[in-house]
Amino acid sequence: MKRVLITGANSYVGTNVEKWLMRDPKQYYVETLDMINPNWKDFDFSRFDVVFHVAGIAHVSTKKSMKDLYFKVNRDLTIETAIKAKESGVKQFIFMSSMIVYSSKETRITLETKPNPDNFYGLSKLQAEEGILPLQSEDFNVCILRPPMIYGPRSKGNFPKLVQLSKMSFIFPKYHNKRSSLFITNLCIFIKYYIDNASKGINLPQNDSVFSIYEIVKQSRKFFGKRTVFISTFNPFIFCLTKLLSVVRKMFGDFYYDVFEENHLSLVSLEESIVKTLSYCET
Repeated sequence: MKRVLITGANSYVGTNVEKWLMRDPKQYYVETLDMINPNWKDFDFSRFDVVFHVAGIAHVSTKKSMKDLYFKVNRDLTIETAIKAKESGVKQFIFMSSMIVYSSKETRITLETKPNPDNFYGLSKLQAEEGILPLQSEDFNVCILRPPMIYGPRSKGNFPKLVQLSKMSFIFPKYHNKRSSLFITNLCIFIKYYIDNASKGINLPQNDSVFSIYEIVKQSRKFFGKRTVFISTFNPFIFCLTKLLSVVRKMFGDFYYDVFEENHLSLVSLEESIVKTLSYCET
């Protein structure tokens, strides 16, 4: 049996991973730990084989007043937790980093692409990675995940914003871009694989195919029974704007991993994952 400690209570990712692993209680034992309470430092890590660290502050603000808090939680807390895990005899530390450690001006990302974050949120994640990677040893595996946009039923973040946009967009550009994403069930499948195989190093999990915002809007409109007119007239103009304006690049630009990990895993298809997610969205 693998004993797994999820550091970061009540998070969307942590809660779903816990439920996924506990479907097989003979193979996994899971506990969660609230990292807001400073008493976490007194918690006994030695009872666990794996620490899955999801505690952190999401990218919710670019205000300079938030900078110190980002580094305190996303970097310092991560390093402190990893050190405690290693000193306690834990065998594997899995860290939820982010695709945001790469520059938004990158389009096609591979394992050879060098991180170059645009903001202090991305930098706090990258510095956390740099702080825990040296802890790797024969008895302690450091596994870092850089997931793209995570979505699923009742998720927050960019995907619900895309759904809301689709509800209002009866006319929309037929513009094909490439974006990586990760359905929550697929993330759970990857986490289980990383635990079972004592994985280490940098990992770039994503769905089995990339999406374009056009396809998301198209499927969303169809799901909600709304008619849509898709036009290609402004595509050259949109392409130029993706090079000039970050807000346009974020919506229509390419930002994807050209790496598909462990293709033998039975991942939920992109189309099915969108339907499963939309089923929980209000019409």
